[in-house]
Amino acid sequence: MENTHRQFKGWTKPGPLIESVSEVEADETLDALSGSYRIYQYADGHRFSTDDLLVAWYATSHSVRAEKVLDLGSGIGSVAMTTAWRLPNAKFTTIEAQERSVRLARKSLKHNELESRFTLITGDMRDATLLESTEKFDLITGSPPYFPLTDGVLSEHPQKVECRFEARGDVRDYCDAAARNLAPGGMFFLVFPKNQEERLLEGVLRAGLIILRSRAVVFREGEVPLLSLYQVGRLTDFPEKLSPKLFSVHSRNVGWEEPALIIRAMNGEVHPEYSVAKLSIGFPP
Repeated sequence: MENTHRQFKGWTKPGPLIESVSEVEADETLDALSGSYRIYQYADGHRFSTDDLLVAWYATSHSVRAEKVLDLGSGIGSVAMTTAWRLPNAKFTTIEAQERSVRLARKSLKHNELESRFTLITGDMRDATLLESTEKFDLITGSPPYFPLTDGVLSEHPQKVECRFEARGDVRDYCDAAARNLAPGGMFFLVFPKNQEERLLEGVLRAGLIILRSRAVVFREGEVPLLSLYQVGRLTDFPEKLSPKLFSVHSRNVGWEEPALIIRAMNGEVHPEYSVAKLSIGFPP
């Protein structure tokens, strides 16, 4: 019976087998996440995306011994729970301002038997008093909203507005929050639009951080990258001789630039590397 529950279109789900009873309300869905984990989402609200999966994958690929993890602007918990699936011994703290999103995250944590590993804080991550000044984290993750409130048409669903638009700060505020809460030698991972990179660089500099590594994301082979993933640390945690190596020929701190991650090949099929990346965080290829 267990093997039957682990099968999905020829793929065997790794990790713990979760068989909780679902409690789906009329305006909700319960959807697959990592392995047997599932996530509650509003049918017409903000739903987890490829961006969230990429942050969790990148963070856990390059911060494998993290014991204490903080997820900033955690939304419905998709980044944190995917990270938790891959770091089974880590403890998590999440900060999210929208109570409606925190409510869904709590339901998902209960369903996935993760309540003992998580502390959920409802509040604005710009508020430095939400966490004790002595509480620091080995790993911090973030998937900031990408657009100022003046850019684009705002959704009628209030949850979507704050997830997509900068209603409570921008990427520079994420950098400030990360700098406040990083443990010595800790790492901050985030995803952000490639064409808005200058705002990120401004935030990194302002917060006393440095980008160590970055990787552009191309959604269709041959197209320009829309997003980039970043690994960031505190500048003073590294020897001075490292810094010059992390600047481009144009004196921009973008870190070691890895080859772009391609999501789909030219023929429309999922790219082999992304298939393997998905497998590593408990998703079918």
